[in-house]
Amino acid sequence: MVRMADSTPTLIGPPQAAKKPHSFTHHGVTVSDDYAWLRDPGYPEVKDKEVLDHLEAENRWFESKMDQHKGRIDALFKEMRGRIKEADSSVPQKDGDWLYWIEFEEGAEYKKWWRKPVAGGEPELMLDEVALAEGKDYFRLGAISTTTDGRLLAYAYDDSGSERFTARIKDLTTGELLPDEIPGTLSSLVWVAKDKGLVYSLANEQWRTDNARLHWLGQPVEDDVELYHEDDEGFRVGSSLSSNEKWLLIGTSDHETSECRMVLADDPLGEQILVKARVKGVEYDVDERGDVLYIHTNDTHENFRLATAPLANPGEWTTLIEGTDEFYLTGFDLFRDFYVIEGRRAGLDQIELRYYDDPARIEPIAFPEASYSAGLSNNPEWHMETLRLTYESMVAPSSVMDYDVAARTLETLKVQEIPSGYDASLYATERLEIPARDGTAIPVSIVYRKDRTGAGPLHLYGYGAYGIAIDPGFSISRLSLVDRGFAYAIAHIRGGDDLGRAWYKAGKLERRENTFNDFVDVAKGLIQRGFTEAGRISISGGSAGGELMGAVINSDPELFGAVVAHVPFVDVLSTMLDDTLPLTPGEWPEWGNPIEDKAAFDLILSYSPYDQVKPQAYPPLMVTAGLNDPRVTYWEPAKWVAKLREVKTDGNELILKTNMGAGHGGKSGRFESLKETAEEFAFILWQLGV
Repeated sequence: MVRMADSTPTLIGPPQAAKKPHSFTHHGVTVSDDYAWLRDPGYPEVKDKEVLDHLEAENRWFESKMDQHKGRIDALFKEMRGRIKEADSSVPQKDGDWLYWIEFEEGAEYKKWWRKPVAGGEPELMLDEVALAEGKDYFRLGAISTTTDGRLLAYAYDDSGSERFTARIKDLTTGELLPDEIPGTLSSLVWVAKDKGLVYSLANEQWRTDNARLHWLGQPVEDDVELYHEDDEGFRVGSSLSSNEKWLLIGTSDHETSECRMVLADDPLGEQILVKARVKGVEYDVDERGDVLYIHTNDTHENFRLATAPLANPGEWTTLIEGTDEFYLTGFDLFRDFYVIEGRRAGLDQIELRYYDDPARIEPIAFPEASYSAGLSNNPEWHMETLRLTYESMVAPSSVMDYDVAARTLETLKVQEIPSGYDASLYATERLEIPARDGTAIPVSIVYRKDRTGAGPLHLYGYGAYGIAIDPGFSISRLSLVDRGFAYAIAHIRGGDDLGRAWYKAGKLERRENTFNDFVDVAKGLIQRGFTEAGRISISGGSAGGELMGAVINSDPELFGAVVAHVPFVDVLSTMLDDTLPLTPGEWPEWGNPIEDKAAFDLILSYSPYDQVKPQAYPPLMVTAGLNDPRVTYWEPAKWVAKLREVKTDGNELILKTNMGAGHGGKSGRFESLKETAEEFAFILWQLGV
């Protein structure tokens, strides 16, 4: 960088981070990490001038590159925004004496929460996110909950991206905020004790929720009562109400083991009932009806079963629905007269109604397309005669539907409106199976325009971790690629639970590399099927999906013509070795514990994207980070980019953007976040020459 006479910096090349020799040794293996200094020693506060100067320099380099494409970014943003109905509202839903809904006003980044009496009357504005976010660079509403009588509203907000929320309580009859204020929450907000108490969880210094606490209205927060404390640093605590709102449920879990306690919601300080003590590898969640517990658990089959137990003997579980290889039972909901199970068969969502008094009576809800995403939506009442559902596919915009339980009919209440126009008949979607190198068939969902011909550009998305399935849903932003000749594919790779729990297990711990191989083999399979060519594939992923991006460009860089890695989890080894970081102890069941296990250390080292950067040509790469991100700390992408700049042998673009006032999810607001998508797509189009 040189300075002109007016002191305006002129960029003559990308920032080069200083190399400061540093190493660590575990299990007799020494690993060098010359960019470890990019972690501010005062974290979570980041004040080190050298660190901040480097991040700002990277941001300037990013801007200098992307400013050349400002016209296209603006056009993409305008295009995407034109697909959003700016003045929009949700379908009202009844809960007790009120109908509740949310609205976006024309041009508003944030929504407003409304209600009106079922018996008739004027709408009431409950909460105005627009006003709460005014003057803030970042705003996110967390938990929100009304009392049974509808008089009080509890809500929590984060205005930095740190995912530490402040809880407030509003009197809806007067519009005034109560003096009660609870900083540092990271949880739901649950009303108990006839609406006199609020249950929540605090994030501790390591950003872990190891507690459930009770706040009495009008009392000092310092006097709040700890209802439960979790001693295992790898577990997280959360609270909810049973479907009939009789019980407060306090759960604690890590990625493979869980445990639940129950206490009467009207007497939260009363005796707690432990449903069943934790057993490593056994997960369960529970609900109650008529002194009978319903338990969703993987204790006898990895795809879960549904069991029952008498309240008087909660640990004696009797199977109600067997677990099977064919049906992955993902969850259940109890209602007064029936219950609903949700799951996936062959990777596709299933919803079935079942009846307490007739176990043989099974009523599946049928959907029209071969590939889709569907599920229960907001169904807040114990006595429901009509179920609210959502439905979408890669070509069908999101729909809100009501299912009449007695008539067994579906009614579409609302279809996502696209003001600039959308003709579903122009697009085709397929569900393919592409063999991985070990012979396993990997499902792929793909959408493209019917008038697309030949091997054109293709965007491939993947995640593949934590048992999170990527649904084949609709996307308004995706159309900006598809309408420019792209095919857009989702690789349902191992590590997600798209095909059941075994699919998840086949991509974690010692089998983690299946996830990376699956993604590469899907890319190669799409080339073989004539959808695209090597070098004409753009790819993207975030967080653990960013780790995926780092791994596949280390192994097969020639396949990809553009890569976008959002808040990428790329410094896997160093993070899993640092048990002071917020997520690390809870992540060991997912990745392995390299502190205690040499095999885990060796395996993570072998694929950790940062550690495996090597002298070779890499594809063009756009990387994002969040300074306040507690999940993937900012220094992971910063270190990765610095090392890539040092050793890569190509002249391809490498740009890093750190959001200095945001966290894991990037910028907040429906349009501000869309601007970042426009930047991403402009980068992809630029690099693929489209």
